[in-house]
Amino acid sequence: MELENDTQISEFLLLGFSEEPELQPLLFGLFLFMYLVTILGNLLIILAVSYDTHLHTPMYFFLANLSFVDICFTSTTVPKMLVNIQTQRKVIIYESCIMQMYFFLLFAGLDNFLLSVMAYDRFVAICHPLHYMVTMNPQLCGLLVLVSWFMSALHSLLQTLMVLRLSFHTEVEIPHFFCELNQMIQLACSDTFLNNMVLYFAAMLLAGIPMAGVLYSYCKIVSSIRRISSAQGKHKAFSTCASHLSVVSLFYCTSLGVYLSSAATQSSHSSAVASVMYTVVTPMLNPFIYSLRNKDIKEVLSVFFRGKT
Repeated sequence: MELENDTQISEFLLLGFSEEPELQPLLFGLFLFMYLVTILGNLLIILAVSYDTHLHTPMYFFLANLSFVDICFTSTTVPKMLVNIQTQRKVIIYESCIMQMYFFLLFAGLDNFLLSVMAYDRFVAICHPLHYMVTMNPQLCGLLVLVSWFMSALHSLLQTLMVLRLSFHTEVEIPHFFCELNQMIQLACSDTFLNNMVLYFAAMLLAGIPMAGVLYSYCKIVSSIRRISSAQGKHKAFSTCASHLSVVSLFYCTSLGVYLSSAATQSSHSSAVASVMYTVVTPMLNPFIYSLRNKDIKEVLSVFFRGKT
């Protein structure tokens, strides 16, 4: 029998977390609060970096880019979920689902690449401090960000084009709060062997290499810090990368936790709940980690708000 492909008119149903009516106001309030905190916190980081010329350094340039990407990353999923909860409609049309998946992959990939670039920046700063400003010049910093955008856009475009070749039934229920790539592949009614091959190969390549780069950078950083004789020097060197190390640990641990939980339970609902950690919670916590552990950011924000009062 010929597979029916109604991708021109088909609608997907995003099942979300719960169908119980009494939980909907709680979910709406919780995610609205986390979304607003994420937007405000990351905007403050961008504002602080733009406001003070002392923060116009490679480290804060990458941090401002990461904050912008986190805003976009969260905005690809949470607003649609809030609208669905408020209107009690779970429908998302095919074209919107494809666009959401594309931008989610784009900004998730950018998060991954920018964190590895920031690890390289900390590696140069601590292991080769005398050559730091020469090595991390504005041209190289801009190029690293540009390459991150290009690689992430290329990957998301490839995965999107691979999904476009799949066939779906007229109505598909996605047990998630957004159009997640793996769920889309599993729910297709055509052969998905090639999609799975591309998915796993890209995951190993685009997640494995940056993660290996981060691990290598921090192994070198730890080795360099251990060679510092004074305790004050060790503390100062470690404090320059403590915030980034916390964010990296949070990002990779939550992502790995989502993968392991979904593989262990085989429950789509559990996977959706776990994915909140890296899609919503991590972008929300990043500004707090950088502002609370970073004296420069705190000082700039305090000066800025004192000047406005």
